Amino acid sequence: MSAQDRDRGRDQRRSGGPRGPRRSDDGPRGARRSGDGGGERKRSGRVSQARLVAYDVLRDVDDRDAYANLALPARIREAGLDERDAALATELAAGSLRLRGRYDRIIELASGRSIEQVDGRTRNVLRLGVHQLLGMRTADHAAVNESVELQRLVANQNAAGFVNGVLRAVGRATNEEWDARIAEEARNADEALAARTSHPAWVLRALRDALKLEGRGAELEELLESDNRPPRVSLAVLLGAGVDAETAAEARALELAGPSPIGLELAGGDPARAIDACGARKGFVRVQDQGSQLAALALTRVRPAAAGERWLDLCAGPGGKSAVLGAEALAAGATVRANEVSDHRADLVRRSIEPVAEAVEVVSHDGRDDAAYGPGSFDRILVDAPCSGLGALRRRPEARWRKEPGDLPGLTGLQRELLEAAVDHLAPGGVLAYVTCSPHLAETRVAVDGLLKRHPELTELDAKQAVQEVARGPLDLPGDALSAQLWPHRHGTDAMFISLITKA
Repeated sequence: MSAQDRDRGRDQRRSGGPRGPRRSDDGPRGARRSGDGGGERKRSGRVSQARLVAYDVLRDVDDRDAYANLALPARIREAGLDERDAALATELAAGSLRLRGRYDRIIELASGRSIEQVDGRTRNVLRLGVHQLLGMRTADHAAVNESVELQRLVANQNAAGFVNGVLRAVGRATNEEWDARIAEEARNADEALAARTSHPAWVLRALRDALKLEGRGAELEELLESDNRPPRVSLAVLLGAGVDAETAAEARALELAGPSPIGLELAGGDPARAIDACGARKGFVRVQDQGSQLAALALTRVRPAAAGERWLDLCAGPGGKSAVLGAEALAAGATVRANEVSDHRADLVRRSIEPVAEAVEVVSHDGRDDAAYGPGSFDRILVDAPCSGLGALRRRPEARWRKEPGDLPGLTGLQRELLEAAVDHLAPGGVLAYVTCSPHLAETRVAVDGLLKRHPELTELDAKQAVQEVARGPLDLPGDALSAQLWPHRHGTDAMFISLITKA
């Protein structure tokens, strides 16, 4: 059994999936896999290319730990799909990944066996089929027939009857009926909600705890549902673009929407075409979540910047925030040092900051080492720390299945070490922004409170006020904490956490 299979099994046990001895439903694993050569593609005429692409993306995620948002465009280009088929492949792959937990539980209920007992290739065929039956408007016979043909093409042909039987059973009940069965057979309410909304139960509990801190625990289901809706594409219009966000929004397909003052949303179509049509300087308009934009702007605009200031982006990859900092620095006469531990990701940062490269120096060091900082201290430091990524589940649907509670101690330990190093290199009177794309309290308030306790020379600033002053309009930021927590269901952004800290 692969590590991915074992991880899937743990996820399902937490969601109340049945247990039992392993048995094979479709014979031994073989080499019949799409994209592996050997002539299988010659037999693909009975399966649409969009479905083959979607299957390949699910396989890439499982077998190669690929990121779906990167694997999908590459597979679409490789297959030469037109716009319509590309949209179908995108919905099939992304929808199946987002709702994988729910679909796996439904497959278990429909088949009478644990998802662990189903071969990995067949699992992905079934997930795609269930999504077509329950999440799309595909005719039942088309969803079943194409799934059976896909099974024959990419997995064990002997299991085609199994796929046919499971999907026909799934199609005989409505979404509401399946949700009722999920609830009926769950061991408790949390397991039922986790399976129904396709979140591991530990993630559900972490999100609830973060909402309760704000006095908003009742918003949990709304948040979980928001994680399962594909977000609109957000863009940033950097300072110096030659147009502001309002002017750029006059271009077709772009709308002045979202909380960031430099943010836009794509109404539809190809982002690259919309960017080309908005009249901005090359490279100054780019795809970026508006929560990420607000995090960078909160640091640069919390107080007026003075010429000659030195800023640091400690964990810069892939470079979106570095570009925002660079554009703001150019306008203020400041400079930015962008550090990224990975050489490959440092190259991504260099490409990202090309339009503002005059103000940005890119280096590659471990953020805990003095080499990352060089000589002197910094007036503003952004610590966008490596984290669980639980705030970006709507954009990275596979991420919820890749993390375990056991991953957190390593992450929080790294976050603490990075913060300690950053504080050592923060100038008196300087401002440090601690940012994570996670609402998990261990990665947010616990980290900040621990830092403040260890360093009496530090004072937390009102990040809520800073974000409110930057934002395009009033934001709902409840709770007593000075830090700001953004949410997809409330603000239309990733669940970005922002704390601002100054040094005496």
